[in-house]
Order: sequence, then structure tokens, then C-alpha cells
Amino acid sequence: MKLGEIASAIGARLENASPTTEITGIAGIENAHSGQLTFVANPKYAAAARTTKASAVIVEEDFPAISAGMLRSKNPYLAFAQALAMFYQPPKYAAGIHRTAVIDASARIGEGVHIGPYVVIDENVEIGRNAVLLSHVVIYRGAKIGDNFFAHTHAVVRENCRVGNNVILQNGAIIGADGFGFAKDNSGHWHKIVQPEPVVLEDEVEVQANSCVDRASVGGTHIGRGVKIDNLVQVGHGSQVGDDSLLAAQVGLAGSTEIGEKVILTGQVGVVGHCKVGDGAIVTPQSGVAGDIPAGAIVSGSPAVNHRLWLKYSALLSKLPEMARALRVRASKD
Repeated sequence: MKLGEIASAIGARLENASPTTEITGIAGIENAHSGQLTFVANPKYAAAARTTKASAVIVEEDFPAISAGMLRSKNPYLAFAQALAMFYQPPKYAAGIHRTAVIDASARIGEGVHIGPYVVIDENVEIGRNAVLLSHVVIYRGAKIGDNFFAHTHAVVRENCRVGNNVILQNGAIIGADGFGFAKDNSGHWHKIVQPEPVVLEDEVEVQANSCVDRASVGGTHIGRGVKIDNLVQVGHGSQVGDDSLLAAQVGLAGSTEIGEKVILTGQVGVVGHCKVGDGAIVTPQSGVAGDIPAGAIVSGSPAVNHRLWLKYSALLSKLPEMARALRVRASKD
């Protein structure tokens, strides 16, 4: 593929290279060689751009000139994703139903659907057009699923859940398992609270491997349009996640958590139940949210506080023993 064609397709401005340069693939900046394209989205790799052997580098519009060709972009990471898609296409699955699949007669299945080995589709299920259900996917009774659904092996959609268009479930994703609800009786035993309210996933949602979005006893659990949920994430019963938010690996939302739009919860963030995280907020890794977070805030620590405040007192932690000794010495002299 010609470099000029790539630049045009991703909306980048080509500098310092011929548009007829042949590009055969994409690689990381430290491993790329002649004929390959790479990118710099993280300033930490800026120095590597000066020594890369790649034929061209996708960079920001104001990136300093380097010897390699440059594709200048307002959003290098997005441009890289678009370029990568030009070289890699995921496997295609022909329409058809495998002979080992078990599909209830009442289920309604759209055109162009691929249903793999040992898939189970229960009664009164609706699935739209061009869906792909790979082996061992299970769809419980009453589930309603839109067009272009893609479910990898061992994904499960439980009873009466609603799934929009263009939703992807990676391996082992569980949509609509029972929420963690138990009430203690007078003898100290736990009594299960039934969880009848389904999960709703809006359009363009992706839930990655071994993540769980739980159903609720009342109110339902709602995942907004375009939300991306990483591996090993727990979304508790009755939680609400706003459009285009991102939940990174091992995030945990307790029941009835409210996450606004375009929120980013990074790895291993935990949010206490009934807390609200405002639109556009960012919570940094391993933070614990124990109270409401305002819109646009960046917070860190456990309990989470303003990120700049957290940086200040984190810098003091290593000095605490020395400060404590100084205080003891002063106290002994007084």
C-alpha cells in the first residue's frame, strides 16, 4: 500500500517522504524497519522516533522534524488505529447454523447470522441481522439483541436482557448474572434477594474477557452507548454507566453506582455503592472512590482526592519516619 494512500485515508499530512513509498505493515517504533509504518502518541517514545528504521511515523502536528517520513495528525493514536485496520482484517464467518447448535423454535433470528458449534438459544430470544455467535455461547430466554452482534466463545446473555446494535462480547463475558443481594435473617443466615431486573447494553458497547455486568432486584443495570469495559471488570447490580465511558481492567463498581458520560476509570479502581462520578472525570489506577466525584475532576488515592493534592502528600510519605523521629527528639527536649 502506498504511503500517500494511507495518509489520505487517515486524514494525515505527509512530510519528508514520497507518497509512492510502499508500506507493507505496521510495527512498534523500536522494532519497525524499512517499509513499515509506526507511530508516536506517548511523549516517552519521542526520542525513539529519531532513530527508528521505519519508513514513516505518525506524529502530532507540531512534532519536531525527524529523518523518517512523517504523517502529521491531530490525533496520532486514532490515526494509528485507522491505519492498522487497513492492514489487518479480523476473520470473517459465513452465515449458517452449525448442526450441534440448540435453538428453540420460538427464537427469531435475523438474516446473515453465523451460529457456531454448541450454541444454545432459548425460547423467545430475538437476534438481529449479521450476528456472529461462536462456539458455546448461551443466550437465555427472552433476551433481545440487535444487529451485528458478535459474541466470542463462552459469552452469556441472561434472561430478558437487552443488547443494542454493534455490541461485542469477548470470551467469558457474562451479561445479566444475578446481582450480589442478600438479606440477613434473625438467626444470622443470608436470604437471597431475587434479581429480576435485566441489564441493558446500548449500541456500540464492548465487554471484554471474563467481565460481569449484573442484573438488579429493582431499577435495572444500564450501560450507555459506546461504553468500553475491559477484562475482569465487575459492574454491580443497578449501576448506571454513561455514554462513551471507559472501565479499565479490574475496575469494580458496587451496586447502584452512577458513572457519568466520558468517564475514565483506570485499572483496579473501586467505587463504593451509591456514589456518583461526574461527566468527564478521570480516576487514576488503584484508587478507591468512597464519595461523589464532580464532573471533570481528576482524582487519585484511597479514599480518592484531587490528583494534585494526592501527589503532594504522596511525596511526603517517604519522609514521614524522619519527621516522626524529629518530633520525638523535640518532644523529649521540651
